[in-house]
Amino acid sequence: MTETLKGNWNYPTKVWAGPGRIAELAEACKAAGMARPLLVTDAGLAGSAMVAAALRTLQSNAIYGEVRGNPVARHVEDGLKIYRDGGHDGVVAFGGGSALDVGKAIAFMAGQTRPLWDFEDIGDWWTRADPKGIAPVVAVPTTAGTGSEVGRASVITNEETHEKKIIFHPKMMPEIVISDPELSVGLPAHITAATGMDAFVHCFEAYCAPGFHPIADGVALNGMALIKEALPRATADGADIAARAKMLAAASMGAAAFQKGLGAVHSIAHPLSAHYDTHHGLANAILLPYLIAFNAPAIAERMKPLARLLDLKGGDVDAVLAWVLDFRKTLAIPHTLAEIGIPADKAAIVGRDAFRDPSTGGNPRPITEADMTRIFLAARTGDLKAAAG
Repeated sequence: MTETLKGNWNYPTKVWAGPGRIAELAEACKAAGMARPLLVTDAGLAGSAMVAAALRTLQSNAIYGEVRGNPVARHVEDGLKIYRDGGHDGVVAFGGGSALDVGKAIAFMAGQTRPLWDFEDIGDWWTRADPKGIAPVVAVPTTAGTGSEVGRASVITNEETHEKKIIFHPKMMPEIVISDPELSVGLPAHITAATGMDAFVHCFEAYCAPGFHPIADGVALNGMALIKEALPRATADGADIAARAKMLAAASMGAAAFQKGLGAVHSIAHPLSAHYDTHHGLANAILLPYLIAFNAPAIAERMKPLARLLDLKGGDVDAVLAWVLDFRKTLAIPHTLAEIGIPADKAAIVGRDAFRDPSTGGNPRPITEADMTRIFLAARTGDLKAAAG
């Protein structure tokens, strides 16, 4: 029996999933209420055949294609000028997490009069926005990692302070997601691995975050099981459409689950991206074992169901940690931050910024600024015992 890969889902927004569904882009835009969408994508995809095909489908040449990894406010401002000058009425956010975040931020800012940073995810700052000024978004992910296509926020770096900021509003959620695995076929193996581990960390941290949320826990657990099966396949064979489809689903699941919370993996990864332009998914992948070691006393009971689901021989946190280390090796993920060129010169700054990061509140074990600095340094040298404290 042929595996069914197509489906229409409504969790947490409308998702049109399956191979070839990018052909329905114009229909999705019409359903979202757009007549003159601006396609927002990253610089690496702007001249690609898939973007050209998408523009032909839209019968348009309206594009902002200057987004870079770890996007900054300038990307939003430049895209917003094109949006307003062109009289557009919606955004097609097309690409990896950075393009999706910028596309959503442009649509959000389309009808606002206050500056971007006034809408940071602090308290009720989101209520400052005029909801009538938020344009609709159709999201088209081409990587399986951030899950930004089903998120109500954008992560944008403030270049002046070297801090990643979360811009949030409930209406930033895309109206429709086209989750077409054929668009991710050409993704290089190392990017497939790093983005896939990003999705795994989203699921893992959401599952371990404190609080009662069985819905998020269930989504996170199944997301990790999907990634265990599909990520090695997608990394080894980029044309494995079934594996690609499952990874896109798992990425969306991770983002849906982390509404419960994240943790210190993200807290440290964010300043690494802001200060060193580190790939976010790769930073998460490298940091994960060190935070498992630190959080072990607080997550021991949580690891028992996860170990059973992953079919591990041992049923405790040590078994999960050993599996994560082996899984990373299979994917050729480096073991230390030093291997990707991260120096120790800003250790205290990284520790400070990590401690202040919003994700810190979701860490399952109380953590201090000094802990953050120590764990960062341990992840540079590969010292799991030092990370545990």
